[in-house]
Amino acid sequence: MATATATAKNARALGAQRAQVSQLTVYDWVALDKRGKRMKGEMPAKNASLVKAELRRQGMNPQTVRERGKPLFGAAGSTVKPRDVAIFSRQIATMMASGVPMVQAFDIIAGGQRNVRFKNMLTDVKQGIEGGSALHEALGKYPVQFDELYRNLVRAGESAGVLDTVLDTVATYKEKMEAIKSKIKKALFYPTMVLAVALLVSMVMLLFVVPVFAQTFKDAGAELPAPTQIVISASEFMKSYWWVVIGLIVGGIVAIVMAKKRSDKFAHFLDRVSLKLPVIGNILRQSAIARFARTLGVTFRAGVPLVEAMDAVAGATGSVVYGDAVRQMRDDVAVGHQLQLAMRQTGLFPNMVVQMTAIGEESGALDNMLFKVAEFYEEEVNNAVDTLSTLLEPLIMVILGVLVGGMVVSLYLPIFKLAGTV
Repeated sequence: MATATATAKNARALGAQRAQVSQLTVYDWVALDKRGKRMKGEMPAKNASLVKAELRRQGMNPQTVRERGKPLFGAAGSTVKPRDVAIFSRQIATMMASGVPMVQAFDIIAGGQRNVRFKNMLTDVKQGIEGGSALHEALGKYPVQFDELYRNLVRAGESAGVLDTVLDTVATYKEKMEAIKSKIKKALFYPTMVLAVALLVSMVMLLFVVPVFAQTFKDAGAELPAPTQIVISASEFMKSYWWVVIGLIVGGIVAIVMAKKRSDKFAHFLDRVSLKLPVIGNILRQSAIARFARTLGVTFRAGVPLVEAMDAVAGATGSVVYGDAVRQMRDDVAVGHQLQLAMRQTGLFPNMVVQMTAIGEESGALDNMLFKVAEFYEEEVNNAVDTLSTLLEPLIMVILGVLVGGMVVSLYLPIFKLAGTV
């Protein structure tokens, strides 16, 4: 009874200490040490006087103590990116493999963070571990940054006593996932930006350039060819209803995004259409297969049960269509079907992937086979993105020629006609 009371008191004291620390203000200080050398650092405290007193206690002569200013636009490091989590995973895996205690490793990593929010997050996780929580439980306070898959892998590593090995696997997994996401963004960013610029240039010409030519043609009383009349009519419409055009474009984009979030059927339809697009659809399909194979391989190697693992795998494919297919596969496996048979029933996986999965199941090396599939399709994505850039260059030139070049030619047609009559 006495032990339980003491434990409760310690827990309350620890909670009070954490609350007190969270209310402290961070001060940046500059001081001279005993040799007159200039030193600087940071210190949390209730006020600047306490910081100066602590510096004097350490034998330093404080020069300036200032409250750390808040950034102009929001909190510094307001977003924790997946890349930050990937780097953290590699750091914690390396330190634990080297024999550094987990709490000390969190201290070291948090101390080197420039992202204030991520630093506070890691400090809070460390305090949870010090309070007796397992690592996967402490990470559970931040489900956005450390998703269900991440926590399941950590929990499996803790249960098997191979946390350092699992963390190293998780770090590699996160790095691979970020690399393939970067490739997909690169594939989609270039054509999107070029089309956006082409539309912007077209709108500027319709609003400011075409009206000048239209007035010139009107003063000259020239008879206008059909292409020129179409461009001038489009310019007059843009001048009168530009706000309608911009509203339709912005409203359309917002409507699509909101509909995708709120309607599973629409999200499924949009994803299926994306997978059927020339070139880009193939990249998205290969990316989904690579993510599926690597995620399932990592979870299976970590010892997560197959049915439980596929719940997390469904959300990691990056595709609504493939996510639904993985959930259907989970249901089939749960009632006793082999994984390769469940994959074949979806009709979304190439025969090579199904056959390698079957070999992995028969030989007891499913994780190795899945990693080979992932590596193959990751390389395919890399090659496809490079090929896409080459294929898009002539296509983009054609689009620019039709939009901008066609508009310029239509404006000069009346001038050429007038010159021919002179």
